[in-house]
Amino acid sequence: MLPSAELREVLRAAERWLLPAECLLCRRPVPPSDDDALACGVCRSRWRAVAAPWCARCGQPLEPDAECGLCAGWPAALGRVRSAVRLEGGAREAVHLLKYEGWWRIAEPMALAMRALEPLTAGVSLVAVPLGARRARERGYNQSERLAAAIGRVGGLPVRPHLLRRVRETGTQTALAPDARRVNVAGAFAASAVRGLRVVLVDDVFTTGATLLAAAEALAAAGAERVEAVTFARALG
Repeated sequence: MLPSAELREVLRAAERWLLPAECLLCRRPVPPSDDDALACGVCRSRWRAVAAPWCARCGQPLEPDAECGLCAGWPAALGRVRSAVRLEGGAREAVHLLKYEGWWRIAEPMALAMRALEPLTAGVSLVAVPLGARRARERGYNQSERLAAAIGRVGGLPVRPHLLRRVRETGTQTALAPDARRVNVAGAFAASAVRGLRVVLVDDVFTTGATLLAAAEALAAAGAERVEAVTFARALG
């Protein structure tokens, strides 16, 4: 009888032959070299990376020698924030599939795009931004937790899902101005058992940073040594 690992590989090969994988973004067959990824290599190559020069703190792209106005009033709780790609085209579609369509396994290629982001260094603990209970029930999972788990596998970093919790339900941020976003999520999180840890928050999209700031303030208040953040995409313009 084949060992379990070999048996799984045989079954996967049979599944690929009977049901060839299809890219969710371009609907073309995914070649075996892409190892059943839900976003093929061609589509991933079209995701536009967030490129330097950027703000040393919040990662917002800047013109050379320009000053950043986005994070000037941020509290000290949140350090560096880095995002992998621009929220446009196929990257926007990948976020939508992960967040609203139930395709949680697309987090795997998204994590590959994030693995070289600066805050993801040895010794950090990954903490996903938690959803409210109602939204978690509606979606069936937390897309940020799926991203954190995928990054942990790719980078060999520990994921600590129970250090941060959402203690207050909040309305959607989509239509709110930046100041209103900060008010909407103020006091929405609480943290525990983080004293002395270097934490990297994980989320799908950076827009104004309001949610990351609120989460970072809770972690810092609970004793985290340092809080930074990474996101897959960044809304620009």
